[in-house]
Amino acid sequence: MSNYGSGIIAAVQSSIAALRPLFETERAAGRTAVLAVVTHTEGSTYSKPGGLMLIAHDGRFAGLISGGCLEGDLGDHARAVLESGTPRKVSYDMRGPDDLLFGLGAGCEGAMDILLLPVGPHSGWRPLEFFVASAARAQPAAAAFVVESRNAAFPAGLVVQSDGEAGGAARDAMRQRLTAAAREAAGARQTRWLEDDAAGLRAFIAVLSLPPRVLLLGGGPDAVPVVDLAGFLGWKTTVVDHRAAYAKPERFARAERVLCAHPDEAGEALALDGFDAAIVMSHHLPTDLGWLRLLAAARIPYVGLLGPAARRERLLSDLGADAAALRGRLRAPIGLDIGGRAPESIALSIVAEVHAVLEGRAGQAFSAASQARARRPSRAL
Repeated sequence: MSNYGSGIIAAVQSSIAALRPLFETERAAGRTAVLAVVTHTEGSTYSKPGGLMLIAHDGRFAGLISGGCLEGDLGDHARAVLESGTPRKVSYDMRGPDDLLFGLGAGCEGAMDILLLPVGPHSGWRPLEFFVASAARAQPAAAAFVVESRNAAFPAGLVVQSDGEAGGAARDAMRQRLTAAAREAAGARQTRWLEDDAAGLRAFIAVLSLPPRVLLLGGGPDAVPVVDLAGFLGWKTTVVDHRAAYAKPERFARAERVLCAHPDEAGEALALDGFDAAIVMSHHLPTDLGWLRLLAAARIPYVGLLGPAARRERLLSDLGADAAALRGRLRAPIGLDIGGRAPESIALSIVAEVHAVLEGRAGQAFSAASQARARRPSRAL
């Protein structure tokens, strides 16, 4: 019997934002749709395990499994699933000459397995309704999808949610294991497998991706494109400025919250440790110093500061002993070096760096990383 703890894949998570409009339309109409879940990949693929796509009865879809290479073929499989009401696993191998045999010609040099299962009124819209509700509450969530099973009580396509709502009255040991595994995956924010060789059961656990919460400290004109770009990505942004003329909600249509406050009065109102990133850009030296002092006492993993290195060093010097608490977290000058001095270019640079850091990436070009790997000497066996 395999332990699911050893089946961790990666911190790849499932986004529900792109699926939500189509899901709500089909739910309101009472129509069954097909949920596609990427459960396994090898090589270079557009989606990774945990990727989601929703396919309606008329072929409309939301979310992407590939860059458009596989969606048409998946639509054909989805129609078959709707007609039969039976889940199915679909595999694609786009590596080498086999890609041409499939007739897709994608040339992506990757392979993936996708689980297709009908979702609708008959299943209580599991797990889509659960994921949408969890995202609205900003609560971690996960769902275990049974992919293969010899146990009739746990057929392929069964969904067990981390909240324990799985359908049916049974509460046996296997269901408890699936629920516990989903809860653990939600807490760790990592997709994983649960395998029981004795029962012939394999379940893939997909984790809901909660949007990053970003605190933007400074609401000047150059803050607007930062909020717009973050909003385009689905991030939740709170804007704070000590100037009433800037702290106006109508200036930041994509912000979740806009607050007028000084650093010495904002701490309690903000619940700082709930944010994933903070961006300091008030263009006012005393105010930026106040924000940095407040952030030094918080546990926000990313702190970015706008301005040149000389300004950074002056502020750190003025912080005194508090500066040590920012070491390792502070990115200043903020942003990636992409060129361009327009506010929109600077905003793109800032958002790109925040994105990279939160994903645990260096933010380098894919081509540079690929060339570096190609130059590494191969190891003799």
